[in-house]
Amino acid sequence: MKKFVLALALVTLISLPANAQQPLTLQRTITLPGVAGKFDHFALDLQGKRLFAAATGKHSVEVIDLASSKVQQSIAGLGKPHGLAWVASTNSLYVSDGALAQLFVYKGKPESQLTLAGKLKLSDDADDMVYDEATHLLFVGTGGSDSANPAQIAVVNTTSFTLASAIAVATHPEALEIDAQGQRVFANIADSSEVAVIDGAGKAISNHWKLTGASDNVPLAFDAEHHLIYVACRKPATLLVIDADSGKEISRVATVGGADDLFYDAALRRVYVIGGAGEVHTYQVDAHKKLQPLGVLRTAAGAKTALFVPSQSLLYVGVPSIDGHDAEIRIYSTAASTTARGNQ
Repeated sequence: MKKFVLALALVTLISLPANAQQPLTLQRTITLPGVAGKFDHFALDLQGKRLFAAATGKHSVEVIDLASSKVQQSIAGLGKPHGLAWVASTNSLYVSDGALAQLFVYKGKPESQLTLAGKLKLSDDADDMVYDEATHLLFVGTGGSDSANPAQIAVVNTTSFTLASAIAVATHPEALEIDAQGQRVFANIADSSEVAVIDGAGKAISNHWKLTGASDNVPLAFDAEHHLIYVACRKPATLLVIDADSGKEISRVATVGGADDLFYDAALRRVYVIGGAGEVHTYQVDAHKKLQPLGVLRTAAGAKTALFVPSQSLLYVGVPSIDGHDAEIRIYSTAASTTARGNQ
C-alpha cells in the first residue's frame, strides 16, 4: 500500500507545471463498506457536519457523519437517486429519483434521523437540481426518453412542495447552475449541444446558446466575478469558457475524459473538472479570462462525481466500489496555495 501511495504521489507531481504547488492535497479518506456501485451527486449539511451521497448502485442515499467518518443513516427504498439538495433553513433534503420519476423530500435535524416528508411526481430520469434560496424554488432536470416523458426543467415551489411550472427543453437536461444575482439558471442540454438560460422566476427560457465543435456537455459552473460559465464536453474532452451575458465562446482547453462534475473556486480563481477517467484537472483563470492548466490529480477509475464546498476549501470526490475495493469518499484541500489571487 505504501508503494502504491508513493507512486500515486509521484505521478501527480509529474503532472504539475515546473515550480507549481500541488493544487489539491488529500486530507483524509472515508471508507464505505457495503456501498456497492457508483455515486452520483452529493450535498452537504454544513452545520450538522453531514455529507449526503447518492449511491445509485445501492439504491440509497448515504448520510455520512463527517465527525466520525461513519455512515449515520442509509436512506433505502430508492430506485436511482441522482440529484441532491440540502436546504438548511428547513432541515430538508431533496432527492431526485430517475428510476421512480419522483422528487422526495426528507426532513430531520442533525441529531436525528431523516424521515420522508413528501414526494412529488416528475418525469423519468429526474436528475440534477439547483436551489434558489431567494425564491425558494428548486429547479430539477427531468425527462427526455420519449414523447410520453418530454425533456423539461421542473420548477418546484418548496414552500408548498408543488410543481410551479415545467419548462420544455430540447433534450434531457444535465447539470444546472444558478446566477442568483442575475436571477438566471443555466442548464446543459447535452444531446442538443446547447446551454439553455432560464429566468429565475422559472417561467421561460430567455436564451439558447449553441456550442460549436464540441458536444455531450454534461457539467457546468458559473463564475459571477468574471461573468463566465465553464462547460465541460465529452466529445471531444474539452473545457469551454463562455461569456455568461452573450453566450459567445471565449476560449477552450483540453480536459479530462468523461467529465461529470465541474466547479469554480472564487477564492483562488480556479476551475476543477472531475472525470470518469479517474482524474481531476485544475485550471487557473488568468487576467484575460483564459485557462492555464495547473495540474492533474489521479484519483481512481470511475471517480467522476464530487462536491466542492467553498467555505471549507474542500473537494469531496466519490470513488466507487470496483474490483473488490470498498467505496470511498476522498476529501482534498484546495487551500494549498494562498498566493493565487495576489498574482492575478
